[in-house]
Amino acid sequence: MQSLRFTALENLSGVDLKIKPEQLNGTKITEVFGSNVFAGKVVRENLSDEAYKSLMNSIKSGTKIDRKMSEQIASGLKQWAMKKGVTHYTHWFQPLTGTTAEKHDSFFTLKGDGSALETFDGDALVQQEPDASSFPNGGLRATFEARGYTAWDPSSPPFILEQGHGKTLCIPTIFVAYTGESLDYKAPLLKALSALDKAAVDVCNYFDKNVTKVTATLGWEQEYFLVDESLANARPDLVMCGRTVVGHAPSKGQQLEDHYFGSIPERAYAFMRDFEEESYKLGIPLRTRHNEVAPSQFECAPIFEEVNIAVDHNSLLMDVMTKVAKRHKLRVLLHEKPFAGINGSGKHNNWSMATDTGVNLLAPGKTPKTNLMFLTFFVNTIKAVHDYADLLRASIASPSNDFRLGANEAPPAIISVFSGKYLYDVLQEVKNRVNNKFDEQDEAILKLDLHRHIPELLLDNTDRNRTSPFAFTGNKFEFRAVGSSANCASAMTVLNTIVAKTLANFKIEVDALIEKGEKKEIAIMQTLRKYIVDSEKVLFEGDGYSEEWEKEAEKRGLANVKTTPKALDAYVTEKSTKLFTEVGIYNEKELHARHEILLEDYVKKVQIEARVIGDLATNTILPSAINYLNSLIVNINGLKGIGLGDGAVKAQTQIAAKIAEHINVISENVQAMIEARKVANKVTDSRQKAIDYCDKIKPYFDVIRYHADKLEFLVDDKQWALPKYRELLFLR
Repeated sequence: MQSLRFTALENLSGVDLKIKPEQLNGTKITEVFGSNVFAGKVVRENLSDEAYKSLMNSIKSGTKIDRKMSEQIASGLKQWAMKKGVTHYTHWFQPLTGTTAEKHDSFFTLKGDGSALETFDGDALVQQEPDASSFPNGGLRATFEARGYTAWDPSSPPFILEQGHGKTLCIPTIFVAYTGESLDYKAPLLKALSALDKAAVDVCNYFDKNVTKVTATLGWEQEYFLVDESLANARPDLVMCGRTVVGHAPSKGQQLEDHYFGSIPERAYAFMRDFEEESYKLGIPLRTRHNEVAPSQFECAPIFEEVNIAVDHNSLLMDVMTKVAKRHKLRVLLHEKPFAGINGSGKHNNWSMATDTGVNLLAPGKTPKTNLMFLTFFVNTIKAVHDYADLLRASIASPSNDFRLGANEAPPAIISVFSGKYLYDVLQEVKNRVNNKFDEQDEAILKLDLHRHIPELLLDNTDRNRTSPFAFTGNKFEFRAVGSSANCASAMTVLNTIVAKTLANFKIEVDALIEKGEKKEIAIMQTLRKYIVDSEKVLFEGDGYSEEWEKEAEKRGLANVKTTPKALDAYVTEKSTKLFTEVGIYNEKELHARHEILLEDYVKKVQIEARVIGDLATNTILPSAINYLNSLIVNINGLKGIGLGDGAVKAQTQIAAKIAEHINVISENVQAMIEARKVANKVTDSRQKAIDYCDKIKPYFDVIRYHADKLEFLVDDKQWALPKYRELLFLR
């Protein structure tokens, strides 16, 4: 019987590269953008004046919407949705599974007399009980106490999701336990953003009393791979793990660098246009698309948005891309390292802060006051990264990202900050002020002359350090270590929390100096100098990929935690517990629950990969190798049978010996891995179990893979059952 590989390869010829779904076809993006979103003028048109003002006030200041107003908003929302053909609604949330979740309810109901009607009231808008017994909870709820609640987040607009011929109204919500603990990514993020807003406004008021709100902004860059659906379905590892656990490197990979920014393949281009149109209707402001470095790797990125909205949009985009890909007989791979030997995928998080007066707090200004404000937020961010580097590392830790970090294509696990030469020199100038003395007449320090050097600043940051996990890039910081499959909320919750805490501490220290009689500007500069001195060891301008940096980082006392189980320890240290409880993001119980959930997630994913590797080796790879080995033996015996000596069968004999050796090594290591897994499964402590899976089971992956890849190279191509890298990466 023909293998799935060859069936898939035959099906490739039947793929219509001219697929033309209903796309924009000349329609302006502005005409469809946000057409499925309850925002802007649509809200104004469908709500009464008082309901509209109540909703806008809640979005702006976080005030609670009363029952009467929620009824009016629900009525207007239903009216708009039903006009667009919606029949069902759902509370759309982001549980700790790494995916989004939804339970659909219809507007349809029956009256007491049996007649039908559509209804959607304030209670349905504000709260829902989705059962939720099977979502990760880390011990926050017993199985028999299954209740979890979703609660409306007014700051993120409802939207209509189209799937096939159906339309569903999606209401973004948080997800909490019956006792109030958060069970999702959104609830802690909203708390962190609120904390940053308050702390940043307090510091902004040193410079501008008109600032009443500071919004954290985010622009993510989504990298992904595209492969043919038939070929992907013929790879059990891609189906169940999202990555290839075996696969010999193709003769050509990315070494010619001819894919990066190259002409977009037609099939990929059709897919891009399709998912972009779906995204525009959902209000996702995609701006760029291009080929990435690795073959079959691509990227898209939006315009900056408020962090909460940006996180929702990225989670939504990953869903949209996955669904749209099926229409094109493609598979989107969001795993950080789906193919060995070529670049993996990240999701760079470009983060900044903006005031309600229109100022980007991480952009140098044109006056002494605005430049000092810029330097204040710039230095405070660096100080936050220095003080809580372990938490930032934990925020991007995952079993899939472990394959990518530090692989000479992504930042190392060492958290450092790249500021750029010009700003680094400015920091050194401030730091080297002898005896911490500043004078209000010291123009070089108070003015900093940043505006005069803007051209140098932009040039310096255009050629930015791509090996840094946390780099300043002109008017924002780029957190480059976030993985492509991650929910941005994890990194954003930590980043906004630590900056909020640092800014709050900064204000306390500055106010103390002012109370002692120091002029405000001098007090600010003195505190900034102290922060620069305290955090300078986290600044690094060189090659983050180099061995020299690892040695230097160790000398500086910077952590280099390369695996997820140990990186996650940062969430439950005394220091982190104090931080999160004081800022009001998590209580201690929630922190330990999340730590437990992340450890369990690690174990389960590594366990699945171990099973897939064992299954592939035993049921696919070894049978192919043994069949080919048998054909070699028949050939060798046949040649000898007609009187040819050992010299005539030397090559066949050597190949047979190599194949037999690889078969034995794979078989032995698969069995040893199974036994190690049995031992690890008996460990009851979650942390130790995760460490055992990392240290005692994962090492077998590389050994088995090495010998499997050698077999792929030796075995007759016609007998190899798995689609090869050259087919997955280059056949479109």
